[in-house]
Amino acid sequence: MLSKSSRREWFELLASMRFAITLLSVLCIASVIGTVLRQREPLNNYINAFGPFWAEAFGQLDLFTVYSAPWFLLILAFLVLSTSLCILRHTPKIIRDWQDAKLKVRAESLKAHHHHVAVQWPGELSATRKALAERLALQGWSCQADERAQGHLLASRKGRVHKLGYLAAHSAIVLVCVGGLLDGDLIVRLAMKLQGKELFTGSGSVTEPDRHRLDDRNPSFRGNLFVPEGQRNDSAVLPLPGGLVLQKLPFELELKRFVVEHYETGMPKRFASDVILRDSHGAKEARIEVNKPLIHNGIAIYQSSFDDGGSQVELRAEPLTAAGPVESLEATVGTAVVRPGQERLEVTELRTINVEDFAQVKGASEAASTPKSGLSGGSAAKDPNRKTLRNIGPSITYRVRDAAGQAKEYHHYMQPVEMSGQWVFLTGVRESANAEFQYLRIPADEAGSLQGWLRLRRALHDPAARQSAAAAYAQAASQREDLRPQLAATAAKALALLAAAEPVTDGPPGGLPALSQFIEKTVPEAERERVSTVMLRVLTGALTELDLQSRQAAGVSTPAEDEARQAFLTQALLSLSDSVFYPGSTLYTLQGFNQRQASVFQVTRAPGQKLVYLGAVLLMLGVFAMLYLRERRLWVWLEPSAAGTQVQLAYSSPRQGSDTDAEFERLKTLIQP
Repeated sequence: MLSKSSRREWFELLASMRFAITLLSVLCIASVIGTVLRQREPLNNYINAFGPFWAEAFGQLDLFTVYSAPWFLLILAFLVLSTSLCILRHTPKIIRDWQDAKLKVRAESLKAHHHHVAVQWPGELSATRKALAERLALQGWSCQADERAQGHLLASRKGRVHKLGYLAAHSAIVLVCVGGLLDGDLIVRLAMKLQGKELFTGSGSVTEPDRHRLDDRNPSFRGNLFVPEGQRNDSAVLPLPGGLVLQKLPFELELKRFVVEHYETGMPKRFASDVILRDSHGAKEARIEVNKPLIHNGIAIYQSSFDDGGSQVELRAEPLTAAGPVESLEATVGTAVVRPGQERLEVTELRTINVEDFAQVKGASEAASTPKSGLSGGSAAKDPNRKTLRNIGPSITYRVRDAAGQAKEYHHYMQPVEMSGQWVFLTGVRESANAEFQYLRIPADEAGSLQGWLRLRRALHDPAARQSAAAAYAQAASQREDLRPQLAATAAKALALLAAAEPVTDGPPGGLPALSQFIEKTVPEAERERVSTVMLRVLTGALTELDLQSRQAAGVSTPAEDEARQAFLTQALLSLSDSVFYPGSTLYTLQGFNQRQASVFQVTRAPGQKLVYLGAVLLMLGVFAMLYLRERRLWVWLEPSAAGTQVQLAYSSPRQGSDTDAEFERLKTLIQP
């Protein structure tokens, strides 16, 4: 047991302003960390940002969940305790000082004040007292009198509300902290303990809802409610550190229709949800918009965002090599399609509108391959200097997962996009969700479709088709029989390098980089430029023959040899080179869709919100009272003298300054006879 003196010391420490200010400073630093460092993200995001060591160190300190960390809540509780003790300690003194008019001061002590003055009045004491009281009352000084044998004392003061500013400011801190505790995770975790619920830590949908669902008596919560069009939901998801818990709502919310409006550029301008709310008292219709929530029995329903609610999409599986049939697939966004004996296709997102920046976008001819990858990174079209926003139509995002569980994510636009006068299809790929998409630009044929390029790529990966195209090119390019075999061999070699069909031990697997490396290894440096020009001419001619033969085999007519035809072949060559780095043997293209929207609502029951608002008002009033309202006191001592009445004025203010001096000068003038 602590002794009486020790308990008093601990009380003095807890009730001291220094201790409260120290705790408040620590909370401010922690809040800055919680603001700068994004909270409650997947652990992989923090590992990618800070590395394994620092991610683990920050995780041990709960810096990724600052506002629900035990140490943060403990400091918050001590701040409430310390500030409350400060209020309890100083309130009696403030009340006594509020009521005390300081009428018991000695007349001799008035001369000790910094601001004091004495004047002589010719009249008697009672008349002088009445005149001075009236003058002071006109200036807002309400005087109280103390009659003594030696004379009379008048006492008055202004700005005593200044004392209440201290109580208001400190009470505001307590109210804000208590409101934060009530609206935080503490109440939810306490409700889980009392109701015997568990935190769901798995992935996907909750398999046993009753084990993880709180009942609707929970007094405080903040969660997300996902409702697709035409469906209803009565359970919100409350994200917590390490998992989530479901919250049963005292009503059921049905989404009738999701409304979204766009600007001419395709950017969202306004979105809202037409809903039906059903509870034990009946049903009512309402519209929820951004910044226009629906309030029902103390529960606020905000329009947070929108998502896909299970749209139906029609896909076409296009093989990128000679083998494999073309298939049509139907899938639902958010579900997976397991193809027999092949990969697992997971459709993750359908976007009907895509707004991209097309200012000063590089042309197709500038999309040269890089040593590591021939795919262009970042947005499908972006320029950091100028913005020309344009809607480029629907797109689909999907993942292809192999038997080992490894997945790559793809992003494919349904319609071709005009870039520097060339119409191209954009299809992107990335290894992880944290990486940027790397886009392959595929030229659209004369019919505006992918089929021309796909036929050409399948033919390029067919050894027999490459040999036939090489022979046809040699036959057309040379009149000399003795040179045709060598020319055909050169063309076949160039096509094989482009298709990555030649074994490579060191360097790029194929494409134009492989052709460039082959020339560097086999041709003297003085001859490389000339040989490169010849090889590129041979490759272009052989590729043209390959395109002609693939069209003949498919029964498709060949367009006229014009500028558009040359632009297609040029971009096709670049795209075929880049496609060497494109993973997968199948391209899934979007053929059609039936969109189904879903709204994501934020549902909150926040009893501490009113306390926080009240605390904010008290804090403003308290700070204003302490900083801008000065407490001032004055005493007037009247004593009979031989010439009439001796008047002595004393003026006091806790904060000295130019305003104090100016007011004292006005008071000196005021008491002149």
